Amino acid sequence: MAVIQIDKIAVTEADNAPPHQSLWQRNENFLLGLFSVTGFLLFWEFSVLSGWANPLFISSPSRIFNAAYEMFADGSIYPDLLVSAQEFALGYGLAVIVGIPMGILMGWYTRLNALLDPFVNALYATPRIALMPLIIIWFGVDLSAKIAIIFLATVFPIIVNTMTGVRTMERDFVKVARSFGASDGQLFLTVALPSSVPNLLTGLRLGLGHALVGIVVGEMYGASAGIGFMMQTAGATFQTDKVMVGIIIIAAAGMALTGVLRMIESRFDVWRPDHHV
Repeated sequence: MAVIQIDKIAVTEADNAPPHQSLWQRNENFLLGLFSVTGFLLFWEFSVLSGWANPLFISSPSRIFNAAYEMFADGSIYPDLLVSAQEFALGYGLAVIVGIPMGILMGWYTRLNALLDPFVNALYATPRIALMPLIIIWFGVDLSAKIAIIFLATVFPIIVNTMTGVRTMERDFVKVARSFGASDGQLFLTVALPSSVPNLLTGLRLGLGHALVGIVVGEMYGASAGIGFMMQTAGATFQTDKVMVGIIIIAAAGMALTGVLRMIESRFDVWRPDHHV
């Protein structure tokens, strides 16, 4: 009888054990994405080689690869990369320094939010490219103009998301902190600030994409170096392969930086008020 019971227990445990997953099941999303990208590149290359598509307008993967190899091999791309990286670091960094404190203050102080919210919403909704003529008038076409357009493109997503994080903090936490005699300063540091971190990181991630757009727009309007300037110069001479290289560089940088911020952001998801375990 005991043997039968042991067998039943063994069968039950075997039934409840998680099924063995194949290599495809474990990596299905990645493999599907890989197959779709590979298929697209093969079709693109074949369409150009067969004469269906004109390489003057869309180039081809092999031409883009050769152009990228030449630009990195002879070093002609590095000055442009350095200029764009400098503009990004200064513009995005300044937006973070200004945007986070302003978002926290607007979320914490209702009257300050009422005073500044119309300006923030108006500028947030305004396409940054519409501000380029004014920026050129105010700052010229040097580095400061690029920093200004990147700053304006980035700072408002950071402000809005940080402000939202502070304003949507868990009210029960506030009540508990108040019951223990927490002052406004202690409440701000121990409840409001930690509660805003997930939204703050979301703002940083969204601002990142806006910053990369700002780089390209700023350099296309008036610059002598940078990835955007390189793309504009190549486009003016119908060097489509070099334009594609610039697009790929911007896209790769955006994907890499966004991926890092997503990883950091996922670690703070449990801090969101709407998170349920």
